[in-house]
Amino acid sequence: MPTQTSAEWLAHQLDVAELGTLTRLAEVSGINKGTLSKYFNGQQRPSIDVIGPLCTALKVSPETLLKALNAL
Repeated sequence: MPTQTSAEWLAHQLDVAELGTLTRLAEVSGINKGTLSKYFNGQQRPSIDVIGPLCTALKVSPETLLKALNAL
């Protein structure tokens, strides 16, 4: 089975969490859309203070999020 990229995982999880778009995730999490894009495109690692809001918005555990971002 091919490995899913962080961006592919995010697209799926946005649907699961009923957010639909990166813009909506930014609104719900309080994290800048451009910053979110960098996280899920592998250009930047999220700081510890955004893990909680991201997990809450995406309805996932910190472990799941960090694995999706290839940070764990």
